[in-house]
Amino acid sequence: MGTTESQVTTETKLARIAWLSGSDPAKTFSTLMHHVNEDSLKECYHLLEGRKAAGADGVTKEQYGKNLKANLKELLSKMKRMSYRPRPMRRVEIPKPGRRGNYRRLGISNFEDKLVQKQFQRILESIYEPIFLPSSYGFRRGIGSHDAVRGLRGYLYKEKVTTVLDVDLAKYFDSIDHGILKTILQYKVKDEKFVRYIVRMFKAGVLAKGELQVTDEGVAQGSCCSPILANILAHYVIDEWFEKTVKAHCHGKSELFRYCDDLVICCEHYTDAKRIKRALCKRLGRFKLQMNEDKTKLIRWDTNQRRASFSFLGFRFYWGKSRAGTRIPKVQTDGQRMRAKLKNVNQWAKAVRHQGKTEVIWKSFGKKLQGHIQ
Repeated sequence: MGTTESQVTTETKLARIAWLSGSDPAKTFSTLMHHVNEDSLKECYHLLEGRKAAGADGVTKEQYGKNLKANLKELLSKMKRMSYRPRPMRRVEIPKPGRRGNYRRLGISNFEDKLVQKQFQRILESIYEPIFLPSSYGFRRGIGSHDAVRGLRGYLYKEKVTTVLDVDLAKYFDSIDHGILKTILQYKVKDEKFVRYIVRMFKAGVLAKGELQVTDEGVAQGSCCSPILANILAHYVIDEWFEKTVKAHCHGKSELFRYCDDLVICCEHYTDAKRIKRALCKRLGRFKLQMNEDKTKLIRWDTNQRRASFSFLGFRFYWGKSRAGTRIPKVQTDGQRMRAKLKNVNQWAKAVRHQGKTEVIWKSFGKKLQGHIQ
């Protein structure tokens, strides 16, 4: 099926926003709600996956699409009257790999709310993607975790690095203060209705074990908007501050590599790394965020520290030998992650070994393996 005129128009308008934002980083946007229309929401409907879990209302993509045009018109009518309010998310807990007893909390929105979130995500990405710094790799168009790993390995290989600051942010998504995030958004977004709807997304709350929980902090993981909102906050709190302030006060070279709430800082001097750690702790505190002191580490990184290593995005960085015998930084899959993955695969294999033909099971295993590789 060819690209429709409405799709071209929507994409062109979003591209125009991105061009304006990239041309002038101080540019503000006062009229954004007209980008939430029947054509753009219909496009979002086709972009959303139909196999995702349903929200608290149990409505699936297929069910919503049976009367799509009427449903979208009703939704837009409510939004114009400011009577649309996102419904509470359904909370599910996913075990963290290699961490017994620890869970990642995910929020699953109703399908109609996903449509609105998706279009808001696209608009916010058009505004902020052009101003995000190269040090940010997480949840960005055309950039992924492998780019972050390659960038970090390349920097360790080419530059003089004596110390690596491996930073762990304590419950980053759950600690985001709604008031602070709203203030940061209003630096560039001057459309009051647009901001009000984002605030309503915050206030929708979460249904956990039949109880509604509403707080003044936290952005639910699983929402279409949560990655871009988390990136916007980290851009102003960490990335810009590091680029403009920290580097200017360092005695040697330093570089930041951040994938959403996972970040590593490479320093030429150990004293710079210690000062950055203290300053970062204070900086995070100003925005009601917290560094996990127990898990944040200063790693001595030079050829004399043969056992020096650290993990980033599921990969272990360590000193190894090249074919010529010289010591170089190398990368391999983190052992703890690999053991947890193999354990899960083993449990899955035992559960499905008698549930179908070998060809079907092998095909399913191939998909799992491809997902791991990607």
